[in-house]
Amino acid sequence: MPTALITGASAGLGAEFARQLARRRADLILVARSEDALNSLAADLRSEFGVAVEVLVADLADDEGVTKVADRLRDAGDPIDLLVNNAGFGLPLQFADNDIDDEVRHLRVHVEASMRLMHAALQTMRGRGGRIINVASVAGFISRSTYSACKSWLIGFSRWANAEYSRDGVSVTALCPGFTHTTFHERMGLAVGQEGVPDLMWLNARDVVRVGLRDAALGRSVSIPSLRYKAIVALTGILPSALTSGVARRGRV
Repeated sequence: MPTALITGASAGLGAEFARQLARRRADLILVARSEDALNSLAADLRSEFGVAVEVLVADLADDEGVTKVADRLRDAGDPIDLLVNNAGFGLPLQFADNDIDDEVRHLRVHVEASMRLMHAALQTMRGRGGRIINVASVAGFISRSTYSACKSWLIGFSRWANAEYSRDGVSVTALCPGFTHTTFHERMGLAVGQEGVPDLMWLNARDVVRVGLRDAALGRSVSIPSLRYKAIVALTGILPSALTSGVARRGRV
C-alpha cells in the first residue's frame, strides 16, 4: 500500500485529504498540533477503511516539530510515497498591525517548514518515485500581504521542483484553491458570513482535494480546482495590482 504523510491533518483540507486517501486504501501519517483531534480522526479512518494510520504530533512553527516530521520522511526503511504540505494559518490582512512574532511564525509554517519537509521527502523519493502536494492558494497570484507572498513562493518553488525532479520520478504540485468551506476562517475569529465573500465564490473541500489528487497524479505543477478561479487567475496577469489587492482585502482565501 502507498503511504501518505499529511500536515495540518486534524481539520479542514488536511482531514479531507486523509479521508480521500484512506478511501483509496493508502496508509496514513497524520501530523498536527492537536493530539486529541488526530487520534479521533485516526480511529475513524482505521474503523471505516481498515488502513494503517500513524499519529505524529508536531508544531511546525518549532524546529523540534519540523525535525520530528523530517526524520520520519527520511526513513528509507518505511518510505513515504506522498507528502501533503497542508499546515498553515491566517493572520489579519494589515501587516503593520500584526505582532511581528506572529508574522515570523506564519512565514516559518508556510514557507520554511514546507521547504524543509520537501527536502527531507526528496531524499527517499528520488529514483524511487513519489508525489508532493503543496497546498497554496489563488492568493499567491494576488498582491496581498504576507499570506499572498508565502503562497506565491510555494507556487513558484513547486513549478521549479516539478520540472527539476520529474526526471527522478517525483512530481510536485501546488494546489491553489480559492475560498473553501473549512475551519480556516473560524480559527481567524471570523464567523460564517463575516468574510464578505459571495456564495458563488466558495468551494467544497471534497472537490478541492479530489482535483488536487488528480492533477498531482497527472504530474501538473499547478492545480486550480475551479473554472471560475482559473479565470480569476488569468485576469490577475493583466489587471493592475492595486485593483486586485483592493478586491482581495474583502476576504481571506
